[in-house]
Amino acid sequence: MFDLVIKNGTVVDGTGAPAYAADVGITGDSITVVGNFDGEAARTIDATGQVVTPGFIDLHCHSDMSFLIDPLADSKLTQGVTLELNGNCGMSPCAPLQSEAAKEALESRFFTAGAEFSADWTDFAGYLDAQEKAGGTINQAFQVGHGTVRTNVLGMDARAPSLEELEHMKRLVAESLDAGAMGFATGLFYAPGSYSLTDEVVQIAQEAANRGKVYSSHIRSESNDSVGLHVAVNEAIEVGRRTGGRIQMSHVKAKGPFTWGRAGEILELQARARREGIDVAGDQYPYVASSTSLTGGVFPRWALAGGRAATLELMDDSDLRSKLREGIDWNIKSFMGSADRVLMAAYGPDHAREGQRLDEIADDMGVEPSEAAIKLYEGGEAAIVQFSLREDDMDLIAQDPFIAVASDGNSVRSEGPLSGGKPHPRSYGTFSRFLSEMRRDKGLVSLEEAVRKMCALPASRLQLTRRGRVAPGCFADVVIFDPDTVQDTATFTDPHQYTTGIDTVVVNGQVALDGGNPTGVTAGRVVRTENG
Repeated sequence: MFDLVIKNGTVVDGTGAPAYAADVGITGDSITVVGNFDGEAARTIDATGQVVTPGFIDLHCHSDMSFLIDPLADSKLTQGVTLELNGNCGMSPCAPLQSEAAKEALESRFFTAGAEFSADWTDFAGYLDAQEKAGGTINQAFQVGHGTVRTNVLGMDARAPSLEELEHMKRLVAESLDAGAMGFATGLFYAPGSYSLTDEVVQIAQEAANRGKVYSSHIRSESNDSVGLHVAVNEAIEVGRRTGGRIQMSHVKAKGPFTWGRAGEILELQARARREGIDVAGDQYPYVASSTSLTGGVFPRWALAGGRAATLELMDDSDLRSKLREGIDWNIKSFMGSADRVLMAAYGPDHAREGQRLDEIADDMGVEPSEAAIKLYEGGEAAIVQFSLREDDMDLIAQDPFIAVASDGNSVRSEGPLSGGKPHPRSYGTFSRFLSEMRRDKGLVSLEEAVRKMCALPASRLQLTRRGRVAPGCFADVVIFDPDTVQDTATFTDPHQYTTGIDTVVVNGQVALDGGNPTGVTAGRVVRTENG
């Protein structure tokens, strides 16, 4: 007897193969039969007129704290996501926590999110155990972040590590990977990752390559800052060339007026590397706006050396404050073009600022936008949305077969402790938006290809053998939806709005979304190995 049978649906199996009519039988947490068969079931779902796909896998997330705060976080669940990979951009803020600097960084993130939480672990194993105990609506996998590891060993010092410090970082990464981290991630655009040299990155990334685990990188530049876009892409490729590892280039984009129109050049650099035998791919969200912290988005990196206390101290020096304003002005011009393209997403010290543009805040304060950014930071860190991309670049990247769909967002919720602020709408709508806009409206990819980019492709980057496909023996992570009506509804001004058109989501054999409504089931697991 089956626990669940899905009847009369059209199976899009996640591999890119043509859709076909079939029933799906589920027993326990696994798919046991796909095809035409008879058998009794504890429950039968009629999927007539709908497609049946694997649960979507989000390769680039920042839900490191989400389910510790609220296990019912459902913004990803309702768009069909059944597995998130966290710890991206060099940030695994919850672990390891073996220095006061790392603990302070975690506290700062909770403060920005407007939430309270205390960690009773110091290593990655303890963190994963805490996640497992908390539970969640979907499956969670985690990477260990270079920036977090560097903070544990070097704080926010803008220097190269000593040999002893480098070995300490390698040891922390190795311990985290052996405890169940699914990869190693860098955020070379952000401090303190931006203070590292390529050789440091290569030596630490070797720990992931030696274990067959992925190296994910928010590259050193996506625009004309720092080393520039092309050098940054080649640096990520060089890490793959020297380590032999699997390289995942995070949220591939050409950011800012100086690099608009150059998406094809990025894709060609990746393709050339693959022809050389380097395993490199990427991911993308289908929006022309990105999101990050205020300091990460507009502050020059030199001003962040030494941590928040040091940054606040230099603001007291009139000459350095003037130099800081110049750096912020340059970044706004390079990345966005103007201050009206910077939107406050979350600001713990004054929630009334959330949803306001930086130019509006500057006018309200009676100062220039760069000075307004400084004054905001004096109160506390903020999260921002940046309108810094161009649609033709986004569309070209979306068609590349080696680019997975990924949100760069969090699992949040429209009520409770995760409902604050004006987060980027990608947290609620990335996957439904790709299915509606990129697939249905623009016709850039077929339905089968869109689902492959959300399922088998990301599963292959993590070498997950039992997720990302509708096939016997795979875990029963399944989505049932109408491809003609699936639609994102979240906007930049009203982001806490759920996807429509997705009827059912099954997580590890349990119905977590039924009739478009969360059931309250927290069947998600912590995925620590390729068999998940």
